Amino acid sequence: MTRKLEAGRKEPQSGVVKSAVVFLHGYGADGADLLGLADPLGQHMPDTLFLAPDAPEPCRAAPYGRQWFPIPWIDNSSEAESAQGLKDAAADVDAFLDSVLQEQGLTPAQLAVIGFSQGTMTALEVLPRRAEPVAGLVAFSGRLLRPEALGNEAISKPPVLLIHGDQDPVVPFADMGKAGDALVSAGFDTYAHVMKGTGHGIAPDGLSVALSFLQDKLPG
Repeated sequence: MTRKLEAGRKEPQSGVVKSAVVFLHGYGADGADLLGLADPLGQHMPDTLFLAPDAPEPCRAAPYGRQWFPIPWIDNSSEAESAQGLKDAAADVDAFLDSVLQEQGLTPAQLAVIGFSQGTMTALEVLPRRAEPVAGLVAFSGRLLRPEALGNEAISKPPVLLIHGDQDPVVPFADMGKAGDALVSAGFDTYAHVMKGTGHGIAPDGLSVALSFLQDKLPG
């Protein structure tokens, strides 16, 4: 049984929903951490609804934040707990995306996802295993957790834009290349942008590239 995710939202500036973007936040944060990006993006995407769900669990290492799944080397959870947490969170996100499409009367081609850090890891677990591809995934500062499973388990192959800071001390920059290699090998249209001099965050140049990608992939 999936858990219902509570989500913040920013309505489209035009008042008409022609597409939607779902933000998936990082470990120890919450939906509000990324929802502020809806303001600069929405100026150029006036028909887009922005949604930012909170992860389903309190973060073990940051009591006021949320987590999609536990991380053993940070919170002393077991590898089994982490694997089960990823599986459960993937089901929750999958159900949330279905609910967005149903409630807004949209098709998968009208939906995109922006992930950051653990949100990217979760998105890369969920989106390839959905029945139909979404319009695209912007994957900031994350990693592909099960690259060996991607080729056999990928059902749909949305285009993926990988964006990573080359000075990231949290999720190593090298993980972008590893994810890219696995995605390309599995047949995904894969793009990449390096935020030079950037740590574990979203720099203006990265957001600008993400906007161009979303404008290209989403209708309107």
